[in-house]
Amino acid sequence: MSLDEAATKPHDRLSAYLAEDLEAVNGLIRSRMASEHAPRIPEVTAHLVEAGGKRIRPMMTLAAARLCGYEGEAHQKLAATVEFIHTATLLHDDVVDESQKRRGRPTANLLWDNKSSVLVGDYLFARAFQLMVETGSITVLDILSNAAATIAEGEVLQLTAAQNVATTEAIYTQVIRGKTAALFEAATEVGGVISGVSEAQIRALAAYGDALGMSFQIVDDLLDWGGATGEMGKNTGDDFRERKLTLPVIRAIARADADERAFWLRTIEKGRQEDGDLEEAMALLRRHGTLEETRDEALRYAELAKQAMGVLPDHALKDMLTDLADYVVARVN
Repeated sequence: MSLDEAATKPHDRLSAYLAEDLEAVNGLIRSRMASEHAPRIPEVTAHLVEAGGKRIRPMMTLAAARLCGYEGEAHQKLAATVEFIHTATLLHDDVVDESQKRRGRPTANLLWDNKSSVLVGDYLFARAFQLMVETGSITVLDILSNAAATIAEGEVLQLTAAQNVATTEAIYTQVIRGKTAALFEAATEVGGVISGVSEAQIRALAAYGDALGMSFQIVDDLLDWGGATGEMGKNTGDDFRERKLTLPVIRAIARADADERAFWLRTIEKGRQEDGDLEEAMALLRRHGTLEETRDEALRYAELAKQAMGVLPDHALKDMLTDLADYVVARVN
């Protein structure tokens, strides 16, 4: 199940409710990714920005601001800021991971080159900071600049932990909090800040974003293994082939006997993968129940996200954001 399947899905309802704001954000994105002197910049950026992404992160900024009664336009600049930060990290990630596909299309580094992807990513980070400064809020600048630093830190931590079977669950949690949850948290928190609501409500929005981001990434990692049931599909096992240590594998390694540990050392740490290894890895995850446990962990974070919304005012957007937390996990049913 994808987040794009039907108009009844929470993110589609959010998109419809926020249509006017989203149109303004898209206009800002198009104007700010332009470059008078370097046409390569809008070419590369447009390839990714207009590739049909769900815009979940900027929608969270818009929704948080509207939920808190904000009536200005600064939330639109912040939503564009969030999308630029996200897009910049994707451009850099695809270079680091040597990826060839993103959202079903060839990656920018494949179509152009690594240098273009890195430099255009840098340009988008710079544009993001220009936009957030225009809101005139030092608090907003503090939140988003901290998020940008945390994202980079999470990516470097992931790089150092990659293909190391000694990677712990605590390190995994720190990685995904950095690379995914940090921007979700900042996206919702700044929506509250520019609205001038109470500290308790701002903290609630931040807690919602953090928990939703954690659930979102855990579910993404679980879907790579075919979901909670481990059903094999055409994209199943990409993380295994790339020797990434995600929660189901980390927990299976922690419970492995000597033979199982030797298997993980050979396939993940040494990279010697053979025919049938993916099926064996899947069998080990099922044997130790780590797929279902991973879904339970995603559910736990989704519940934390929903609980955080309790102090916020009753509003149609509050219901949609609550439903979004449920739907993120429902993808793995």
